[in-house]
Amino acid sequence: MIYIIKFLYSFVLPPGLFILIMAGLVVWLWQRSRKPAVVLLVVTLLLYASSTNWVGDLLISSLEKQYPQPRTVQGDVIVVLGGGATEGTPDINGQGNLLGSAANRLLTAARLHEATGLPILFSGGQVFGDSGNEADIAQRQLLGLGIPAQDILIENRSLNTQQNAAFTAQILKQHQLTKPILVTSAFHMPRAALEFQRAGMQVTPYPTDYLASENLSLYAPKLSPSAGAMSTTATALKEYLGVLALKLK
Repeated sequence: MIYIIKFLYSFVLPPGLFILIMAGLVVWLWQRSRKPAVVLLVVTLLLYASSTNWVGDLLISSLEKQYPQPRTVQGDVIVVLGGGATEGTPDINGQGNLLGSAANRLLTAARLHEATGLPILFSGGQVFGDSGNEADIAQRQLLGLGIPAQDILIENRSLNTQQNAAFTAQILKQHQLTKPILVTSAFHMPRAALEFQRAGMQVTPYPTDYLASENLSLYAPKLSPSAGAMSTTATALKEYLGVLALKLK
């Protein structure tokens, strides 16, 4: 019963509510003009499909499986890419926090540092006027986790993945580091690895922050529309478009 209630409830809030309204308009148009009704029906079905976890997970999983996480790593530096931050929000030892993806990446890097003793380079600047500077926040949080200051490098100017790669390459050259272990979200790794390759670096990919389970299953809640699922679909499509644009350059 609880899953039935959840399924029905998903059509009370956006995007489910809008899909329901559009479906009603399809029925209304069908009695008056078939061609516009068919067009609206196709759009409604596409909107519905893109807002389900089933479609979102399939799309994001196909990205996440392109680079398996290595059992062992060899390199001389751990490079972590940012993924968003807030400014002025309270933290244990200061203000400003990394968003979910960036925080997961930072946690993976800290654990890799503990296992390998390698220095960490965090790359990410202040993308928007009201967002935090990712590298500066990461530096404070890494220090709070007990990582020595001499093992932390920051690149706090980049605004996108291309700049992550370009500015990181400059810092690595200054410190004579040549074997970076690249840590970023699994869905982001295909595009990030290409950008670093274009910047002249051969990286060891270490994906983290997985959004889809290894073995996907189909059940009723996976067919419920939700804003979160639509965001996953949009993220996957953005990454595919980004990879395509890089390959066409």
